[in-house]
Amino acid sequence: MKALVLSGGMGIRLRPFTHSSPKQLVPVAGKAVLEHVLNNIRETGITEIGIVVGDSGDRISEAIGDGSRFGARITYIHQEEPLGLAHCVVVAREFLGDDDFLMYLGDNMLPEGITSVARSFAKERPPAQIVVQKVADPGAFGVAEVDAEGTVVRLVEKPVTPVSDLALIGVYFFTAAIHEAVASIEPSPRGELEITDALQWLVGRGVTVKAAEYTGYWQDTGQIDGVLECNRRVLEKLRPDLSGEVDGASRLTGAVVVEPGARVVRSRIEGPAIIGAGSVVTDSHVGRYTSIGRRCELRDTQIGDSIVLDGSTVADLRGVTGSLIGRSASVHASRHHRLIIGDDSNVGIAS
Repeated sequence: MKALVLSGGMGIRLRPFTHSSPKQLVPVAGKAVLEHVLNNIRETGITEIGIVVGDSGDRISEAIGDGSRFGARITYIHQEEPLGLAHCVVVAREFLGDDDFLMYLGDNMLPEGITSVARSFAKERPPAQIVVQKVADPGAFGVAEVDAEGTVVRLVEKPVTPVSDLALIGVYFFTAAIHEAVASIEPSPRGELEITDALQWLVGRGVTVKAAEYTGYWQDTGQIDGVLECNRRVLEKLRPDLSGEVDGASRLTGAVVVEPGARVVRSRIEGPAIIGAGSVVTDSHVGRYTSIGRRCELRDTQIGDSIVLDGSTVADLRGVTGSLIGRSASVHASRHHRLIIGDDSNVGIAS
């Protein structure tokens, strides 16, 4: 079985960060979302992975490489325009061949993994299997109506009147039967080839589509609040590791990771928290659920429940929470409680 990871979206909801970097590379608990995805895929035993990329393909391939550090072989597949999930299957036809495959949205976080649903697909091998979860707002998702045996009766994309509360969560398992389906559907009113339409095409012709309900934590990281919430959830399982330097005037409590080359000087770190490799934290208080990226500098700062991306400098912040500060940003501020700062920004905020 192969895997197809979809990483070609524009990430409009995560701007300003996605002006300069793909949304799949936004870090959660010190790793890009896409790295978490690839680790989940490798846990299923799959080693042949195709990644569908768009205009930011060079940045994704530079960050992820050939897959060797994940124990996999990665093939990058270019999609000229983001024309829908089913269109990704079309452009990946040569890579997929007639093999069974897992399709996984590259901005989705499922920290508890997908090995159990992968095993159920391999055991039963229906022509298609979707992964669903009960949600409070099904109208915002593709929704599945499922019978008592777990067979899909109907699928609707973002219904005005939802047929159920079971939302598709961006993980699918397919046999070669899906190729005829994606070749047979027409673009939706928004101009995309919808995977829900392809699945409904199979259902309408009596082809079995199964649904596996996922009960673990799932988060679409396409919005800033989702990224921050997911960061909190992943950090809850953090194990302490002090590979960097912590001076005698500093105090660490809870699960704290200080990566190699990082230094903590006259500071207080409350875990769970990560101080990335090569970063320096001086005269600062880093609160719970905070991920500081690599090669950052924090001075005279109080920050918590936040993510600071690689290469940023943060000074003179007080009581900042729930913030996301982009790569290589320079921020000098005081008495602002929430900051959303894009990559390469230089921001000074007066009190």
